[in-house]
Amino acid sequence: MDERFEAIRFENDTLILLDQRLLPTEVAYHHSTTVHDVEFAIRDMVVRGAPAIGSAAAYGVYLAAKEAQSEEQFNELCAFLGNARPTAVNLQWAIDRMKNVYEEHKSSKDLFSELLKEADIIRAEDIATNKQMARIGNQVIPHGATILTHCNTGALATAGWGTALGVIKEAFYDDKKIFVYADETRPRFQGARLTAWELMEAGIPSKLIADSTAATLIRDGKIDLVILGGDRVAANGDVANKLGTFMLSVICKAYGVPFYSVVPVSTIDFELESGDLIPIEERDRSEITHVGDTQVAPTGMEVYNPAFDVTPHQNITGIITEKGIIYPPFKENIQRLKNGEVL
Repeated sequence: MDERFEAIRFENDTLILLDQRLLPTEVAYHHSTTVHDVEFAIRDMVVRGAPAIGSAAAYGVYLAAKEAQSEEQFNELCAFLGNARPTAVNLQWAIDRMKNVYEEHKSSKDLFSELLKEADIIRAEDIATNKQMARIGNQVIPHGATILTHCNTGALATAGWGTALGVIKEAFYDDKKIFVYADETRPRFQGARLTAWELMEAGIPSKLIADSTAATLIRDGKIDLVILGGDRVAANGDVANKLGTFMLSVICKAYGVPFYSVVPVSTIDFELESGDLIPIEERDRSEITHVGDTQVAPTGMEVYNPAFDVTPHQNITGIITEKGIIYPPFKENIQRLKNGEVL
């Protein structure tokens, strides 16, 4: 059950990231030694997935503290890092957590060691959280289930193990005889490049499909449940996730297929009233007009390229967290979670 690869590690003041832009044809590592390097790695999707972004950002704050000549410059570097990708709440969550450590120890000779310790803790907590979510989420997967997943939610999207794909791996290792369909996930093909690679690495029986195939499989009764991740969850249970998630949720609701999001509690934005308020990142037009270096659209064609969409809570069966599964009514139960109650 051990991972065969390490997507994030930090040694000798260098953040070493498995470069997800190059998978599945090349396994190479990107080295970040400055906060600007880390910002680039997040913005250009060397690293992606909300928990992985948070873990990388924590080390970025450590590097910012070592670079900064003043507290003002440190705050400016943290703000710069926080603007790398606006949708995933884990980015700012990790930065704020690290800034609290900075504030507590800024006059101490132990500042850098305390910051590095906190970044290591954030990474270790994420791995432990993922494994706890996997155990909890496994409860909703029937023996012999055929599962559909979208985008990438495995060890590549986290500090290790994974969120939704972590649940899928838990069911596989629990000998539930599952089968997985993975959406290709256009336009950056995270499903084709990353999820398919992780499924094969784990030996999980699976097939890759075009995004547009999912509706037919759901309609024809060939999918038992959909399980995927989330980049930000609002206080009412609305979930921002990779573009295409909302469409899947509508089809699942129409045909009575259970639809689950798997997220750590750190991905829940308790202060955000609804998904209507979640900022949606728009990415470069070239992701639509080109596949790799090949142009597939007319020169000059206008493009709309949001990276995420928002799935309303009404379309969601449950939200799986390390603290338990949140079921409707979502607003009330998310508030209970915020208050520290047991779900």
